[in-house]
Amino acid sequence: MAGRWKGDGMAENPIIGFQVNPEDIKYIGKDLQRPECILAEPDGTLWSADARGGVVRISPNGEQEIITQSFISTFGDAIDEASRFTEGTLPNGLAFAENGDILISNFGTDVLEVMTRDGTTSLLYDTIDGMPIGKVNFVLRDSKNRIWLTISTRTKNWMKTISPNISDGYIALADETGLRIVTDGLSFTNEIRLDAEEKFLYIVETTGRRISRMEVKPDGSLSNREIFGPTKLGEFGFPDGIAFDSYGNLWGTLVMADQVFAITPEGNFQVILDDSSKAPGLSLEQAFIEDHVTPDDMLAAGGTVAPWFSSVTFGSADLKTVYIGSLRGTRIPYFRSPVAGLPMVHWKS
Repeated sequence: MAGRWKGDGMAENPIIGFQVNPEDIKYIGKDLQRPECILAEPDGTLWSADARGGVVRISPNGEQEIITQSFISTFGDAIDEASRFTEGTLPNGLAFAENGDILISNFGTDVLEVMTRDGTTSLLYDTIDGMPIGKVNFVLRDSKNRIWLTISTRTKNWMKTISPNISDGYIALADETGLRIVTDGLSFTNEIRLDAEEKFLYIVETTGRRISRMEVKPDGSLSNREIFGPTKLGEFGFPDGIAFDSYGNLWGTLVMADQVFAITPEGNFQVILDDSSKAPGLSLEQAFIEDHVTPDDMLAAGGTVAPWFSSVTFGSADLKTVYIGSLRGTRIPYFRSPVAGLPMVHWKS
């Protein structure tokens, strides 16, 4: 593995002092719609979530193809039933299933889906404990082929939960026994990642403005929640996506501040890329503190590289290219890192 994981006695942390100038950013893809989450494969292929209802496949040479979801072959002739899962569709977090299909957490229809690479889509989960599952945000597969799922909120109108006073998000785990809640009471649960040994699960609490982590037991249960890094990330903005590098640094994005940050294994925070606009960012911060954030407050914030940074993905053959997902961008920014990303489970298999 390139770089090091904390404690193996190798070189000094390679990201200390590392910064990226927005002018040095390169781009891939065009005319994308809400490329919130990006998956990378070893051959350089990228898969991006797309608001048109599916994913966009981007070849290493830049050629791209939108693959939209089709439910007809899954639901037979039950078109009315199929429309339930297509109306308002909004693919958000993505992960590769063991067979290469794409798991889609659909933030628009509040379901977890699985889509073949030609678009054929079936429903995996839309309820838990007999109740609607809530705002499904992100999905992650681990080395035991278990599926971890984040639900940002149980509130249908999620905008009402952009508040410092609401913590109704949770994490569910799907394994051979079914789907169950493994931790609750989170502040707008967003992306999650496992460390190299899958000992801890790291949790973005977007409206908590923090990263939490919990110990993972062999049966998938979670315990000992604690804050990892600062109790509040950055001057303004909200954490969204995270990814580990092979040294053990946890990279992430602050959406609406439009910053890429990293937290070292020791818990130190540093900004790697800053595309923020300070005045509207501070106005949004004050509105959040006073618990009256409006869509206009949010839309005024953000940068120009790809408005509303939402995720970071390590890719290319050496895992040293960092791709940035966004909520309002139409292309994917990228830059080179001094350290490789931690290979995800699909990279190893």
